[in-house]
Amino acid sequence: MREPTVASVMTRGVVTVELHTPFKEVVALLAEHGISAVPVLDGGRVAGVVSEVDLLANQEYRGGSAPVPSAHADRDRWRKATGTTASHVMTSPAIVIDPGAPLGEAMGLLGQSTVRRLFVVDGDGVLVGVLARRDLLRTYLRADGDILGDIRDLVLREELSLDPDRVAVEVDAGRVRLAGWLERRSQVERVVALVRLLAGVVDVRCEVGFDVDDETPR
Repeated sequence: MREPTVASVMTRGVVTVELHTPFKEVVALLAEHGISAVPVLDGGRVAGVVSEVDLLANQEYRGGSAPVPSAHADRDRWRKATGTTASHVMTSPAIVIDPGAPLGEAMGLLGQSTVRRLFVVDGDGVLVGVLARRDLLRTYLRADGDILGDIRDLVLREELSLDPDRVAVEVDAGRVRLAGWLERRSQVERVVALVRLLAGVVDVRCEVGFDVDDETPR
């Protein structure tokens, strides 16, 4: 059983702008769609991203003067403050990810404080979607019954070729309790590992016993 991929939860139909899109049009698009950033495309490929932070540079330096040459970050903000199109104010490169990447990889990137969204591109570098933190959080809204069904059908029956009735499964608000008895410790550990991969699972409590400890060296 494969871990869920980025493609399974990403948002399609992404709002985009082009390199030459005027500053005020970018602002209008963010306001109209209730989003905080928009990818900038060049020939269908992601050239960068314009966020609210990038646009606010215009206000930050209004009436000011250019910073000293040695202050690289300040000079970058000044460049954005004087920009009039998306290409002038964007941050580049944007952080991208493959649609087939496992959700665990995406979670690792989005867990960083400075990364709020990932743009999803195919093998040719063409934009196919966007993955934001809220998209990952929505996986926890899955119904308990759906999670229980996945554990019985996908984990126990299909992946491990076990009779699902050998393990009692309870799911409450995403918290999974497993009870029962299997032959080997490795089977139990495999069940727990696979259940943790399922979308919507918050925690797993295992009360499954085993006959043979085939994991501890003798």
